[in-house]
Amino acid sequence: MTDTSQIREHMEVIGADGVHVGTVDRVEGDHIKLTKKDSSAQIEGAEGQHEGHHHTIPLGLVADIEGDQVRLSATGANAQNFEEEAD
Repeated sequence: MTDTSQIREHMEVIGADGVHVGTVDRVEGDHIKLTKKDSSAQIEGAEGQHEGHHHTIPLGLVADIEGDQVRLSATGANAQNFEEEAD
């Protein structure tokens, strides 16, 4: 099991396919809160609909932490299905 206490602000969150999902703002409870700036910014088909507010991803999707990256067990597109709006 991955030690999610290692997740820090400004780490990049990437899907299992290497697609950028977002940037860590902070961990809140059992979710990673992504920054408003690029929450789902590069996921195909997500442009515009997720801008301007925070999204969260369940910590249960974290597969590994490598350097400054949080790698998810789901692809970038699938991770979007688990995102919840925080604002």
